[in-house]
Amino acid sequence: MTTMGKWQSLAILLVAEAAAMSLWFTTAAILPDLLREVALGPFQQSALSSGVQAGFVVGALVSAAVGLSDRIDPRAVFGISAIMAGLVNASLLVVDPAGPVAIAARFATGALLAGVYPVGMKIAVGWGQKDRGLLVSALVGVLTLGSAAPHIVAWSGGGDWRLTIAAASIAAIAGGLMCFALALGPYHGRAQRFDIRAIGQAWTNRRVRLAYAGYLGHMWELYAMWAWIGVMAGVSYRFTMETAAAEQLAKLTAFAAIGVGAVSALPAGYFADRIGKAEVAIVAMVVSGLSALAVAATFGGPAWLTFAIVIVWGLAIIPDSAQFSALVADAAPAEQAGSLMTFQTALGFLLTFGTVQLTPLAAALVGWPAVIAMLAAGPAFGIVAMWRLRKLMAE
Repeated sequence: MTTMGKWQSLAILLVAEAAAMSLWFTTAAILPDLLREVALGPFQQSALSSGVQAGFVVGALVSAAVGLSDRIDPRAVFGISAIMAGLVNASLLVVDPAGPVAIAARFATGALLAGVYPVGMKIAVGWGQKDRGLLVSALVGVLTLGSAAPHIVAWSGGGDWRLTIAAASIAAIAGGLMCFALALGPYHGRAQRFDIRAIGQAWTNRRVRLAYAGYLGHMWELYAMWAWIGVMAGVSYRFTMETAAAEQLAKLTAFAAIGVGAVSALPAGYFADRIGKAEVAIVAMVVSGLSALAVAATFGGPAWLTFAIVIVWGLAIIPDSAQFSALVADAAPAEQAGSLMTFQTALGFLLTFGTVQLTPLAAALVGWPAVIAMLAAGPAFGIVAMWRLRKLMAE
């Protein structure tokens, strides 16, 4: 395979990843418009978002336990998963959004996306070793862009939530079909047999364990912010703006806050391959944690100030994500990397199931500023883990 072949395959992978991951936040993006048409209680609102996390956890745990992406062609796993996820998501156009079937559909979508995100990382790390930080960062960058896409569709769709659902479903199906055109890289490792002991390295391999710990700190903050930033911003903006204008600006804020992470992901990957993945993760978590505290401190103040700080938060909250996965891939045997990265994401999203579900409930009890400030605890924990990993790697 030529160098051109490498970058052609990676370009296809990146587009397919962005398209498929547009499914993740469709319900969060359409929630204000959906509420004008359908009566949804607080639990139903949370379940439509956290159902994806719960489904992803189950799907990822099953995938990691059986070594799916290490034993089966990851292109087929990715492609079939994305196509099926798009079809399931499209069912929201015909079922009652307030009913249990809609929540089940979101759960199934999340389970199927477990065959997309970690499997995409498996494909990416097979194309390099010295530039692995950049490769995984590029994947996380387009994942971020895809996750933000429903918010901009909702913002421009004139209040028609069905347009957002349809657009994300079609994109995911197209991304799945594209994945069958991929080639696998020279560093792709394939396990010859099922060995559940592979995921035991999550505990026995100290480098893997510390990378997992850093990732969990990162995930404490990330998906609670991504899932609820539109709602958080809307509440803050309504202190100084009319409701309709605040809702529109909140949609734009959510898209910008999530999508801007794609801008910072690539430079972070470039520097991670040169100065160290743990070092880049530490810098990112310091900035993201401080940004969360700043948003909490200025909550309800001038809309332009909240918007500006949220953008800085969005820039800082994503660059470390790729580094944790790349650190696991560096520390694990090639034929076990897929399972270990999948198990890593399963644990991370298990944590986010709780944070996404509990965030609006906690906000109702103690207020949004206190909840936003509590998100900074995740980066603080992650910084400690990465500092220890950095010392271990220097020994």
